Amino acid sequence: MPLWPHKLVILFNDRWLVFVCAMWIQSVAGVGYLFGGSMSPAIKSVLGYNQKQIALLGVAKNLGDAIGFVSGALSEVSPSWVVLLVGAAQNLVGYGFLWLVVTGLLPNLPLWMKVTVLFIQLFVAIFVGTNGETYYNTASLVSCIHNFPESRGPVVGILKGFSGLSGAILTQVYLMFNPSHDSSVILMVALGPPVVVLALLFIVRPVERSPRMNLRSDDLRFMTIYGFCVILAVYLLGILVLQSLVDISETIITTSGAILVIFMVIPVLVPFLSVFISGNTSNSISITSMKPEEGTSNVDLSEVKTLIERSDVQLEKRRVLCIGEDFTLLQALRQADFWLTFMSLVLVVGSGITVIDNLGQICYSLGYNNTKVFVSLISISNFLGRVAGGYFSELIIRYKTLKPFHFHSQCFIKLTSLISFLPFTRKLSLPRIMAMSVVQAIMSLGLIYYAIDLPWKIYVVTIVIGMGYGAHWAIAPASVSDIFGLKSFGSLSNFQITALPIGSFVFSGVIASNIYDYYARKQAGTTMETESLVCTGSVCYSVTCGLMSVVCLMAMVLSLGVVYRTRKFYLRLHRVSKTSNSVGLLHYFVFVRNM
Repeated sequence: MPLWPHKLVILFNDRWLVFVCAMWIQSVAGVGYLFGGSMSPAIKSVLGYNQKQIALLGVAKNLGDAIGFVSGALSEVSPSWVVLLVGAAQNLVGYGFLWLVVTGLLPNLPLWMKVTVLFIQLFVAIFVGTNGETYYNTASLVSCIHNFPESRGPVVGILKGFSGLSGAILTQVYLMFNPSHDSSVILMVALGPPVVVLALLFIVRPVERSPRMNLRSDDLRFMTIYGFCVILAVYLLGILVLQSLVDISETIITTSGAILVIFMVIPVLVPFLSVFISGNTSNSISITSMKPEEGTSNVDLSEVKTLIERSDVQLEKRRVLCIGEDFTLLQALRQADFWLTFMSLVLVVGSGITVIDNLGQICYSLGYNNTKVFVSLISISNFLGRVAGGYFSELIIRYKTLKPFHFHSQCFIKLTSLISFLPFTRKLSLPRIMAMSVVQAIMSLGLIYYAIDLPWKIYVVTIVIGMGYGAHWAIAPASVSDIFGLKSFGSLSNFQITALPIGSFVFSGVIASNIYDYYARKQAGTTMETESLVCTGSVCYSVTCGLMSVVCLMAMVLSLGVVYRTRKFYLRLHRVSKTSNSVGLLHYFVFVRNM
């Protein structure tokens, strides 16, 4: 085969190309983020709905975003392209119907039907359209976790980060075209994500991994993508703040959007340079062609085969699943570790989403009229929290820490970790969910900072809660994949997402809203409930933040309980990982099946 066609085949099967394409899909997957600020005003003005009806349509959006059981189950029995295709179809049908209604292309209905039948149809359409993004998320995460089992934290963090940033990305792309009608954003949401997904339909999938994996090379590539994420976040933050403070011309908007598109294309250089410049052919190497290299163990493969066969015999004798094996969703639901993690997630993401959903009211109560700056700040903080959370969770289980009173004569420098520059180090062997408990403690401090009315509290709570909330959506799925395996990862991760509407209802819909109304009535000197009452001052949300700081500490205790219960698993896991990258992974699977 000629060189270039052969290289293209290798590129098509390269797991880094799959990862970059999954990033692109995730960057258009968060269509629900555009509902409140862009789509709902068009629906409200054209159909004459009141705010309560718009809020109910928002519930449909939230339900569609949270219920991903079908996509998770489908990912277990179907290839990734089927999952993506179903998601694209739902996206197109749901928001396509919404666009037809808003633009008046469907026949006009009598007024009573607009209030009843049409409203129910729109409710279902928004649910179906938004639910399509759960298929995007599931296919991307399952494929990339399969391709990068040794780097689950960074993979989940980066993909979740782009999902959280997709609202800002889609908005900037939308503004590039200088739309003349508000309904144009609905058309973009109906057509844009499906077009991107269909273009990448057969690329984002699990690919065969080389048995010889170079973790140092992978770390360098992840650090390159991390650098790109930081640059993208800073650029978007600058654009969003600039647009919120001053009126800028259409030329500048178009130029900034074009630069954003170029930024989004840049990561493809990672797999391209790997294949065409450095000559990487790792995906085409078979296990029989492996040769011992420096830093790898010379292990007899027949011994590995014997270990695996022996594990199969022992597995047949044992029916009780252990930590690290492949659990189904129903099997995981019977495990205490799963529910401890889930309840911890409910408490902390409920607190985080309360601050995010009420950020506008918090700003107004403190006298800040321009809330767009803080909305942009918390959006970017959410993105950086997801990216950093995944990296931090991987850092504490894979990298090194100080080993006191013991020095080595040589220092092996790792470019991917500053900690590794230290010549007296040892493996951490800490459970991944330990990272979640650290983030929960930091969130508790941020909330108590606001509650006791310290200076710059709005900036502190915006950044801390934004990053902490985002970090959980990177750490929690990766932790569940460690403990309950990869076979049903799609179903398990989608079940975790249900923590969001539960926590939002309890903390935002019940606690925060009632406390706000209480102080608003107290300041107005009335006991009557009216929609026009407004609360001013830090007292409006200080009590809520104080309560949520305690809730975050409770979540930390639950997380530490999982840390205690899984500490032996992670300790044994990283004893196994001292072998070479390739054979070490084979030994890891043998270990998991014989625990």
